[in-house]
Amino acid sequence: MRKIYLVSFLTLLVSASIIAQKVEFEEYDLSNGLHVILHQDNSAPVVTTSVMYHVGAKDEVKGRTGFAHFFEHLLFEGTKNIPKGEFFKIVSANGGNNNANTTQDRTYYYETFPSNNLELGLWLESERMLHPVINQDGVDTQNEVVKEEKRARIDNAPYGKIIYRTGINQHIFAKHPYKNSVIGSMEDLDAAQLNEFLAFHKKFYAPNNAVLVVAGDFEKDSAKKMIQDYFGDIPAGEPVERVSIVEDAVEAKKVVEYDSNIQIPIKLFIFRTPSSKDKDAYVLDMVSSILTSGKSSRMYKKLVEEKKALQVLAFNDSQEDYGTYIMGALPLGETSLDELAAAMENEITKLQTELISEKEYQKLQNQFENNFVNSNSGVENIASTLATNYMLKGNTNLINDELNIYRSITREDIKRVANELLNANNRVEMDYLKAKSE
Repeated sequence: MRKIYLVSFLTLLVSASIIAQKVEFEEYDLSNGLHVILHQDNSAPVVTTSVMYHVGAKDEVKGRTGFAHFFEHLLFEGTKNIPKGEFFKIVSANGGNNNANTTQDRTYYYETFPSNNLELGLWLESERMLHPVINQDGVDTQNEVVKEEKRARIDNAPYGKIIYRTGINQHIFAKHPYKNSVIGSMEDLDAAQLNEFLAFHKKFYAPNNAVLVVAGDFEKDSAKKMIQDYFGDIPAGEPVERVSIVEDAVEAKKVVEYDSNIQIPIKLFIFRTPSSKDKDAYVLDMVSSILTSGKSSRMYKKLVEEKKALQVLAFNDSQEDYGTYIMGALPLGETSLDELAAAMENEITKLQTELISEKEYQKLQNQFENNFVNSNSGVENIASTLATNYMLKGNTNLINDELNIYRSITREDIKRVANELLNANNRVEMDYLKAKSE
């Protein structure tokens, strides 16, 4: 009986910790269409100001790839009131840090300051939205920056074409712009004229195509007034017509990609999967944990512990319209890529034919509860999650509700998804090999 009481007490403690992590927020729209999300947390004297624009690599046109990522850099060049090259200096001089990133679906900028500099963060982002200087000098400067980034991260980096999807996406998408990489084509950027950059900016970087998040130590009334003062008069843009392309079924095939920077090849299985809004995307997150999360995971025990693989991987990369699921292994010793393929196929078959054990299922649930709590720690994480959930998933409160989605996933769901999505008819098999010297 004492053991039962102890278990019940521990359960209450876990539940209490999760309830304590609930993220309170308020959201509203300005008259120009800018969506605003406020998360007030006065426990630490820091505040994050962020803006997410609903524009990514998928919004580019044929022959002009790389624009969204290019603008991630270009909009740090300067504004009407911020001299060229001063953006980062202003942030660091005021005790802050800032950055930006781009995906297929969105572009995200943020600053984190001591809380007494909230107004500075709002001014910086309003300047970026209203007064950016887009001229040929800035385009030429950032063109060289982007080229160097491509050389460093993709062209000269081991496995760069996998990490940044330049060697993957075109094999799994035939119609959708997801087939292009986020960094785009340097030839396209070289060929683009200044008026094309100006038109791209006018189309996408407007308040009605953005969400502003303020998270951290501030007072709502004063924050709302500052937001209205800095953003309220920015003109709205024309409504953006969203990408809407339905892909045909995956062409199951075996392909080869080469990389001169590697010494060890990789065997990969690549699957097309549903949107991040789909419950099955959450199921695939759990499948990844079963296969490769930690030393007790199935692929680790079968391949790494048995000295067949140096490393294993399995991860779900879900996006707004579709996702990809990637499984892989690096061979160890005399193990062939075909042997790795057979071993990975065997692990998929087990998921398709056998329910995972109750013990494994409970371990999964505990792991995702812990992940949920950790993901809501820190105002930078919270700001990013709030913006993403609103813009790409259509439900800001997923920051509190996603755990319930994971809790609702059954052992039967895992088996079903393995059958429906991780099957050979939905798969591209890839040998990623070292390029031969000429």
